[in-house]
Amino acid sequence: MNLKLSVLDQSPLLYNQTPQDALQQTIELAQHVDQLGFHRFWMSEHHSTKSLAGSAPEILVSTIAAKTNQIKVGTGGVLLPHYSSYKVAESFRVLEGLYPERIDLGVGRAPGGMPGVNYALNRGKYPDVNQFPTQVSNVIDYLLGNDPEGYQVQATPLGPTAPPVWMLGSSGASAGLAGQLGTGYNFAQFISGHGYREAVQRYYDSFIPSEMFPEPKASLAVFVIIGDTEEEAEYYASSLDVALLMLEQGMIREHFPDPAEASKQTFNHFEQKRISENRNRMIVGTPESVKQQLETLATEADVEEIMVNTIVAPFEQRLDSYSKLAKVFSI
Repeated sequence: MNLKLSVLDQSPLLYNQTPQDALQQTIELAQHVDQLGFHRFWMSEHHSTKSLAGSAPEILVSTIAAKTNQIKVGTGGVLLPHYSSYKVAESFRVLEGLYPERIDLGVGRAPGGMPGVNYALNRGKYPDVNQFPTQVSNVIDYLLGNDPEGYQVQATPLGPTAPPVWMLGSSGASAGLAGQLGTGYNFAQFISGHGYREAVQRYYDSFIPSEMFPEPKASLAVFVIIGDTEEEAEYYASSLDVALLMLEQGMIREHFPDPAEASKQTFNHFEQKRISENRNRMIVGTPESVKQQLETLATEADVEEIMVNTIVAPFEQRLDSYSKLAKVFSI
């Protein structure tokens, strides 16, 4: 199958790395996968999270687009309830003016951090997530040069093209909304290991053609860990196993664990069950095995694009993982 491969990057702090290292690695990774021929490069938005440095993806988009040549660059995604639809549209109209037809605006509804993040970003108030559908609709209208809120304004600079809007989610509700508004849809399997078939099908079933998307476009985002052997892949995956377990247990994670240490850890019965369950969010194996698993996943979900999120240490291994993926898929 002709599967498009893209990248989701969270600017992770690998073992013994600083936030500045993580941001520089995002730039290096983007340049690397651009040269390899990957389709998109999206960056996430996380707040007050010590092990992930990407708190302002719209700024990273500008930097990455300037330092790459052809790959589409976008957000995975802007957490819209925290922001003004008009301001988001203006920011992305500027990006579109700078890098025409290379910019994607992915939006999400999740808070993106600890509970206090909601108040800190909203001047002490809790955001009204029930307004999210209206916010997305307004962003689209502003991007297209309209005045949806009747304030007699336009999101400038205007131009002949507009960045497409993608809805990000891990449930049927977000999928249905994406379909109704005629946006693209990305299912975050790296967050929720179940329900992707139902969510994507709901998106297709509810899709109404729009100016941005005459036809539906859906993709999945999933953790991918590659090794030259199955044993090596498991060694590198142990770091992510422990990191996800720490997150679920409410532990503060300064960085992603060193696989040399993580692979030696022992777990009780409950922890082993959680690790096994979290493997539904990952694809782990040799390049050939990963290729087969990704193609099977894409077929089951009925999508033509998968976004790969690979978090392994050291950083050189991350680069090598994407090189192996590009080679086995001949992209």
